[in-house]
Amino acid sequence: MNVFEALNGVSRLLLEAELKPLQGTRFQPTGFPDLGAAEYDSPQEGIRMLLVESAQSMANRLENVCWDEAEDDWVPPLRGIPFVRVRNENGESLTNSVLEAHRLNSPYILEGADKSVLERLKKELVTLESGPVDLRKLAEVVFRYDTNALVHGLFLAKKELAGGRLRLPRVLSSFIEAEDVKVAQSGGVKNDRVDPKGSTSDGFGNVPFHREEYTAKRIVAYFNIDLAQIHSFGLGEAAEDFLIAFSLYKIRRLLATGLRLRTACDLTCESLAATNPDGWVIPTLAELEQMLPDMVEALTKAGKFGDVLTVEYRKK
Repeated sequence: MNVFEALNGVSRLLLEAELKPLQGTRFQPTGFPDLGAAEYDSPQEGIRMLLVESAQSMANRLENVCWDEAEDDWVPPLRGIPFVRVRNENGESLTNSVLEAHRLNSPYILEGADKSVLERLKKELVTLESGPVDLRKLAEVVFRYDTNALVHGLFLAKKELAGGRLRLPRVLSSFIEAEDVKVAQSGGVKNDRVDPKGSTSDGFGNVPFHREEYTAKRIVAYFNIDLAQIHSFGLGEAAEDFLIAFSLYKIRRLLATGLRLRTACDLTCESLAATNPDGWVIPTLAELEQMLPDMVEALTKAGKFGDVLTVEYRKK
């Protein structure tokens, strides 16, 4: 039986992971310029909430845990999934669409002197130049050349591509919140053993500093896989099942290997459960690692996946 059949008719697959600090009780949340930690009030009176990790940061982390830096490729279960590789003029690896902030819309892919990928996209998306954007056609092309961008969203802002109107929202979104938080104040001193009274503006002298960390009654990572959007792409059952499995693999791998968010924010996962549909049994990491290579091979043979494209980045 297909493990994903139970999701037929479900518009959103919602998961919650209970987290806790790996050691002790304190943790350091994400911070924002001119704001610091993002504290806010819960709808329940008297409960203080905290954003531990934003949706944008979680998207980056869900991508990074799937990339093998040593091999400059996907981790083994994902090998064969299309992406765009960028090399410099010496043929050395520079970056790729998986790690770039704007994925396929990266300036290293579309704004350099090498226009091969841009011209390929223009050719395959020529029917979208006028009239309403056919999202099914856009999804088919993105799935073929940069599948990961279909999961995390894409905005092809180039005027040469349908006037910059081509957008795909995220299929997989996530964030981490902490509930009933309290500030844990601490601090320290940067010691200068040679000249304790030296000019601090020049980097000398002893410099005291304060530090704010937090404790919380509960820390939860929330994950939302938009099944309705996956089905709307019209890619067929095999591709739809792959996108669900790919998204679940990202979640499972992040929770298993990627929860050291910062030096003072090292978390561990205590449990993962589906809240919609309630009680749906989530495949384990081992099960996903077993099924994904066969899915990739089948989609490649069916022509749904293209080859890994390579572009050379040279300034114009």
